[in-house]
Amino acid sequence: METISQYVTEVLILLFILIVFLQSGIDKLVDWNGNTSWLKEHFASTFLSGSVPFVVGIVMVLEILTGIAAMVSVLWIIAYGANELGLLTCSLASLTLLMLLFGQRIAKDYAGAFTLTGYFIITIFGVYIMS
Repeated sequence: METISQYVTEVLILLFILIVFLQSGIDKLVDWNGNTSWLKEHFASTFLSGSVPFVVGIVMVLEILTGIAAMVSVLWIIAYGANELGLLTCSLASLTLLMLLFGQRIAKDYAGAFTLTGYFIITIFGVYIMS
């Protein structure tokens, strides 16, 4: 239990990442048709219009991997008191969010892009404290 109290901020950030990314990735997997049809419409007037299923697949895989990495990172911190995997997880989460931000900006969904900023701040703070 001493390890968790030493790394409480890191664990809470990783649990946040776990919930956000795993839920989002699983949602894309479970409702593939709904997500891709909505996103095809969202990106219809952009250069991404023809590649929506491919890009959604990449994002889905990254989100699921990030969620799993967050889970493993929490267990790693508890077992070994080391946060190196947490740093990699926060970095992967930040890169994934940058991809999502890029897509929102391309689609001119500035409100959606702004929403991602809160998530990005949390992941970058995780990178900072685990560095």
